[in-house]
Amino acid sequence: MRTPLLALAAFLVLTLPVQAQDLSGTWQGGDKPQHVLKIRKDAKAYRGDWYNLGDEASGAPLNGNAISSIAVSDRSIQFSLDRTGAVFDGKLADDGKTITGTWKTTFGQPQPLTLSRATKQTAWVIDPSPHKSRFITVQPGVKLEVLDWGGNGQPLIFLSGMGGTAHSFDGFAPKLTARHHVYAITRRGFGASDAPAFTNENYDADRLGDDVLAVMATLKIENPVLVGHSIAGVELSSVGTRHPEKIGGLVYLEAVNGYSFYNPAQADLSTDAATVRRDLDRMFELQFSPSQTRALIAEIQAALPNLQASLQQTADAYDGAPDTPHVQTMEDLAGNRIFANTRRYSVIKTPVLAILAMPRRCQPNCDKPFMQKIMAEAAARADRFEKSSPSVRVVRLAGASHLIWRSNEADVLREMNSFLDGLPH
Repeated sequence: MRTPLLALAAFLVLTLPVQAQDLSGTWQGGDKPQHVLKIRKDAKAYRGDWYNLGDEASGAPLNGNAISSIAVSDRSIQFSLDRTGAVFDGKLADDGKTITGTWKTTFGQPQPLTLSRATKQTAWVIDPSPHKSRFITVQPGVKLEVLDWGGNGQPLIFLSGMGGTAHSFDGFAPKLTARHHVYAITRRGFGASDAPAFTNENYDADRLGDDVLAVMATLKIENPVLVGHSIAGVELSSVGTRHPEKIGGLVYLEAVNGYSFYNPAQADLSTDAATVRRDLDRMFELQFSPSQTRALIAEIQAALPNLQASLQQTADAYDGAPDTPHVQTMEDLAGNRIFANTRRYSVIKTPVLAILAMPRRCQPNCDKPFMQKIMAEAAARADRFEKSSPSVRVVRLAGASHLIWRSNEADVLREMNSFLDGLPH
């Protein structure tokens, strides 16, 4: 016969709600990329951070994937990444050791993903690259993530392509520290850096260039060589054309495009549209004189044929494309503002090295007309860039990918070291 005390205990176990398990800690799972979820709990809710390890295609954005709220109901767990909008929907196992569910990025289909609770012994190393991280204020209310690998010699500052971060160079940058002090910057709107309001002024090409100059001034980096991939040609050309006296050289890694080097003979939607919009805005400012207004009108008229051609090319590219739903993320909005606010950069007088994938790795589309056209325009722009100044050297690597320092690391290191060794110090 049960005692009254034992009977009361049994009653409480059967009738009171089971205390929810604490989800705080590290959860991990997946392969190429591997995913790591770090959950923390405050007085109001669960929050967290999401990391993608080895995600080469997206530039390995290790930081900046904040989760401001994790919804927990019974054993169901749901959250989305603040910046990208990617969603996880899962369920905690009865033993509390795994969360099984689906992971869906903005563009992809839901994929099965199981996250297991990690211990100190089993937790994956999130960021093995030997750098220090800090945040530098470049404008009131705007701080940028800056990585510092250390090293000796002339400074190098790496800038990533669209969607990448300073961590895009985690594996490559340390290979240059023997002869250089190496840094990398995550531009505004991406990764762990601040994302100010998505206005034209906040993401103008020269504003991005000024961010680089502000980091240089704060950290007292003198005479650096700027190394930029893809869209980073914007920052390189902005600084190189406006303040060549502040840098030792520029290295364009697959970054010679219409927004980094303007060719009047080639249509470029972003640059031509930005020029027309910017000039129209200025034309209606009251302080402009008749002669200034005529000059603006002339510039607009000169840009219109190329703008018309690029609009038609863009319309043709979308012909027949399905109308698939798309939720814009914060990084989409930042990227849109950057592309909408490029500028016409031309001759650069500082020493320049451009390393290009030419012809670029393009399977299975190499023989298709649209790819043939893209590659022909890229080749023409590279030729014109090479002839623009005696200080420009162009290296073409056949069959390389757009992530050229990864597909052809040895070639890129060789060409960069040769260029850097030849600079005046």
